[in-house]
Amino acid sequence: MPHRLPTPFSRRRLLLAGIAASLAACRSGVAEGPGAPGEQRLRLLAEARWAHRLDFAGTPVGGLSGIDYDRSSGEYLLLSDDRSDLAPARFYSARWPAVEGAAPQATGVALLRQADGAPWPARGAASPGTPVVDPEAIRWRPDTGTVLWTSEGDVARGFGPALHESRRDGTLVRQIGLPPMFEVDRRGRRGPRDNLGLEGLALTPDGRDAWVAMENALLQDGPVPTLGAPGGPCRFTRIELAGGQARRQIAYVPDAIPLRPLVPGSYADNGVSEVLMIDAHRMLVLERAYAAGTGNSLRLYEIDTREGSDTLALDALAPDNHRPVPKKRVADFALLGLSRLDNSEGLCWGPDLPNGRRLLVVLSDDNFNPLQVTQFAAFEFTDKS
Repeated sequence: MPHRLPTPFSRRRLLLAGIAASLAACRSGVAEGPGAPGEQRLRLLAEARWAHRLDFAGTPVGGLSGIDYDRSSGEYLLLSDDRSDLAPARFYSARWPAVEGAAPQATGVALLRQADGAPWPARGAASPGTPVVDPEAIRWRPDTGTVLWTSEGDVARGFGPALHESRRDGTLVRQIGLPPMFEVDRRGRRGPRDNLGLEGLALTPDGRDAWVAMENALLQDGPVPTLGAPGGPCRFTRIELAGGQARRQIAYVPDAIPLRPLVPGSYADNGVSEVLMIDAHRMLVLERAYAAGTGNSLRLYEIDTREGSDTLALDALAPDNHRPVPKKRVADFALLGLSRLDNSEGLCWGPDLPNGRRLLVVLSDDNFNPLQVTQFAAFEFTDKS
């Protein structure tokens, strides 16, 4: 996940986000824009923040890029994307009775460990050829009492995206293999782009399969998004967990960058930051964009994973060899009443609401930057299946 720059232009950011998102939707063929019925599917219930670099058990809390909810314990699991630079790679547990108006409270921390039981090394301390991790997404497996988590790897060091399974105490159970297309090509012609790898992870309701989602296209599949054009297709891959085999793969096309940077030509991006299953086949996809000096844009889409063609056997994606999955707008977060839009990367279902609807929790990654925030947001989700 790219590091986001500070954004002091809040009001201007929100205005531009709404206008630019509408234009991007028109360009990409997404019918539902701001003000359309789909925008009423999320209702803000609560919002909270943690202090910058909150100290917990001797570790700095921040970089929270993944979240999931353990119904048996009533705790959220929060994955930090610290690459063992500030403290060993880790995930936290926390309680947040959002509908009661309470603040989130950290309850524990687990260090993620390698097969030999040692914590993952920091990039600066790792010897050549030693794997390093960049944790991004986490899902709790209630049937096994374990967590799945993704790493973007480190392309510059020769390590691509990875999917791991660990126990609740952080000890490693296994690394689940991925199709060869995700391997790093030292020549830089194929495979994942650095820091644009496995950003999303979703578990099917029956717990048998996991979907892993790329933030942007593989090098052989197309370009990253620009201000004027959508990006190349991101591959979403379904993994059968019992055997660790890829079963299906679909292509998802991210929007063109919906915000213009304040200074023309300066940094801007857009990509998939998280995915979450609604049911056995329907999936929520969170797209997160940033433009320097303007701020963030967050848009939530729904897809049906049965609708895109299977791309698993395709070494490279081209317009004439596959059918991308259609998407429909669920929400533009600029219209939901949040006090601030930041670098949101976590998405999970919380406990059911008293009215029987689902609680959707969204978490932002502050990049350990004092000008960004660790933001928890809780929404009532209306299903329109």
